[in-house]
Amino acid sequence: MKTLFAVLLFPFAISAEEAAWTDLFNGKDFTGWSQHSGTADYRVEDGCVVGRTVAGTGNSFMCTTKEYGDFILEFEFKVPEGMNSGVQFRSLIAAEETEVEINGKKRKFAPDRVYGYQFEIDPSARAYTGGIYDEARRGWLKDLKDNEAARKAFKQGEWNKGRIECKGGSIKTFINGVSAVDITDTMTTKGIIALQVHGIGKNGQPGTEIRWRNIRIQELK
Repeated sequence: MKTLFAVLLFPFAISAEEAAWTDLFNGKDFTGWSQHSGTADYRVEDGCVVGRTVAGTGNSFMCTTKEYGDFILEFEFKVPEGMNSGVQFRSLIAAEETEVEINGKKRKFAPDRVYGYQFEIDPSARAYTGGIYDEARRGWLKDLKDNEAARKAFKQGEWNKGRIECKGGSIKTFINGVSAVDITDTMTTKGIIALQVHGIGKNGQPGTEIRWRNIRIQELK
């Protein structure tokens, strides 16, 4: 009876779970965000963040100005075939030049470089969208070569929904509701969230665009 009364009194009440969500992107401008690392073009259009490839620049990131530790992050994205991208989480921004070894090769990165965990967006034939790549630090932590269900969950040329769950050392990702990665890693437990436009090198296509929308977070206690 109490539940029925509450429904009649507050017909549009939001559930406790929904009330805990916070929009990271307001759909109008980049309040609460700042660009780092590269000079790819970012704009707001039709309530979406649109990232556009630009010749002559490396990986670019539109970053939250706030850091997050334990959370659930959800977002939607649409990416054209052949454009690699990603969503950074618990990531950091280097204050000075760094040198790291990735897959046995030493690489140097300039100051202002974003590094850390990345939810991979990969519309190529290997279909690793939802895998976890450690950007500018360790490389692949977990790809999807052994997860056929997650590889098939990605929808080419359509809107897709990503979900990241971080609690302590537990990191889980999902693509369109399908479990992609479930690992334990404690190298970084707090950091920024960022939207990546990948550098295109000498042979890439300038003007290729990726879109994100409905970016929201639920901070966990």
